[in-house]
Amino acid sequence: MSEMSTAGAPRPETAGYPIAIDGPSGSGKSTVSRQVARELGLCYLDTGAMYRAAAWAAQRAGVELTDQPAVTAVVRAMKLEMPLDPDNQVMICEGEDITSAIRAPELSRVVSRVAVNLDVRAELIARQRAIIAAHPRIVVEGRDITSVVAPDAPTKILLTASEATRLARRAREVRGSAAPDALAATRAEVSERDAQDSTVASFLEDRDGVVTIDSSQMSIADVVAAVRALAQGSRKEQE
Repeated sequence: MSEMSTAGAPRPETAGYPIAIDGPSGSGKSTVSRQVARELGLCYLDTGAMYRAAAWAAQRAGVELTDQPAVTAVVRAMKLEMPLDPDNQVMICEGEDITSAIRAPELSRVVSRVAVNLDVRAELIARQRAIIAAHPRIVVEGRDITSVVAPDAPTKILLTASEATRLARRAREVRGSAAPDALAATRAEVSERDAQDSTVASFLEDRDGVVTIDSSQMSIADVVAAVRALAQGSRKEQE
C-alpha cells in the first residue's frame, strides 16, 4: 500500500487538504462535508458508510456480528466500490448497489457491533488512508478521522451540536420527520451508536489542532462557510 509523502512543501493544489471532519450522529458532518467538497471541487469520503457496508457484507454472508474473527474475514475480503463524487454516492459492494440498504433503520441499529471490532477498524482505516493518499484533495468525515485516519491533515474539525438538535436531524434524515414518535424511534439508535463507538473512537473530545464548531444554532451554509475559511487559512499557512 502506498503512503502519502509528507516530505517537502505541499504542492499549492493540495495545500490545506485533506479536510478531516469528525463528529457524533446528527452533527451535520455528512451534509456539510458534501457541500464543502462540491464548492471547492474536492473528493468526498464518507467513512461511516464503509462501516455500514461492512455490516451489510457480514449479514449477507450469514455471519453473526458478534463473531469478530468471522466478521473480520468477511470485511478483509469485501469488494467495495467507494464513491468519491459528492453528487454521486452510489455504493457497490460485492457487485450489488447497497446505497439504500445501508441506510435502513435495522442496519443502523447494528452497525456499531462491527464498528467496535478493532480488526475491522484496522482494515477499513488502511483502505481509508489509501484513498486519501491517492486523492489528497478530499474531504473525509467520520468519527476518528482527526485522531487516527488523518491526524496530520492540515484542516481538522470537530463538528458538534446539542443532543436535541442532533436527534431531530437524524430523525428527519432516517424517518422523514422530527415528530415525537419519530424522535422516540430514533433516540435509542443515536445514543446507543454514539455510546458504543465512543469506546473505540474519540469523536467527542477537543484535541490540539482540531477546531470545534457547534452547529446547533448555525445554518448549513454558515457551517460550510466556516469550514471553507479554515481550509483557506491552512492553505495560506502552507503555501
